[in-house]
Amino acid sequence: MSHQLIKFLNITGLTWFVPLVKLATGENPSQQLRELWLIMGIPIIAFMLFLGLWSFSASKVNTSLGAIPGPSAVWEEVHGLVEAHYAERQKEVEFYQRQQVRDDKMLAENPNAEVKHRPYTGKPTYLDQILTSLYTVFAGFVIATLVAVPLGILCGMSSTINTALNPMIQIFKPVSPLAWLPIVTLIVSSVYVTTDDSWFEKSFLTSAITVTLCSLWPTLINTAVGVSSIDKDLVNVGKVLRLNYATQIQKIILPSALPYIFTGMRLSLGVGWMVLIAAEMLAQNPGLGKFVWDEFQNGSSNSLGRIMVAVFTIGIIGFILDRIMQSFQKVFSFGRAL
Repeated sequence: MSHQLIKFLNITGLTWFVPLVKLATGENPSQQLRELWLIMGIPIIAFMLFLGLWSFSASKVNTSLGAIPGPSAVWEEVHGLVEAHYAERQKEVEFYQRQQVRDDKMLAENPNAEVKHRPYTGKPTYLDQILTSLYTVFAGFVIATLVAVPLGILCGMSSTINTALNPMIQIFKPVSPLAWLPIVTLIVSSVYVTTDDSWFEKSFLTSAITVTLCSLWPTLINTAVGVSSIDKDLVNVGKVLRLNYATQIQKIILPSALPYIFTGMRLSLGVGWMVLIAAEMLAQNPGLGKFVWDEFQNGSSNSLGRIMVAVFTIGIIGFILDRIMQSFQKVFSFGRAL
């Protein structure tokens, strides 16, 4: 049981708890305590020192929005944002309750009356904006993966295609999202017409497509490298068995290149999350990027604290997303080191 738990912790990246599991089973307590100190003790002390330095220096730096908030002030803003979320949800519940009472009264007076159900139009809360950002980045990431993996397989299987596409890959790979965004905005505005029944807002499409254009390159390159480095004996076996291309890709190429593909996807997701904030700022997609921009424009006494809450939120979510992709990478690497 303990071995399975340790394997699970290693796969999920929760290696901090491995010494605790071994300590609970009585495996070399002195060594496990030493490992626990190195893995958890030292980072906790370093983080506490960071908080102390931050608290000491924050009040000494004044900006146009006031003094830099310390850890306690930022934590208060976290509480304020969470309370505002629940207050907004309560307003939404009360809105629909009032609407239901009004509709019931209208139908009681006239059973043939036409009842209109209006959606709640309150402003999105901080937690809503986090979910919007996650939804947007995953949409862009999925599109990028669906484009990059097939192209990467083609580049890895054919040196001619790789030679043809490599110059464009090298040119477009370093382009900033700030350069893509105006082009994407103009194209989306001219091609996509929104109506009351539209599935997506233009701001969402603009942000998601910008994420796609900036994040597909790591997956494409890693997929091409993984396919081109497959053992030639495996490829020759496919030729001897006269397997068609679809079967070769399904049975030989994809299983062999999966570790590289997931490494590229992990890098792409990290790039996409980093790009998303800038894209949302300019496209005004109601996510974390817009939250930061609105607070900067607001300029109230607690705006700087809320911006710092967003900074920590972006960093923590980025860390969690990287851990999730690292877990997938370990699962599909089959124990092989890249």
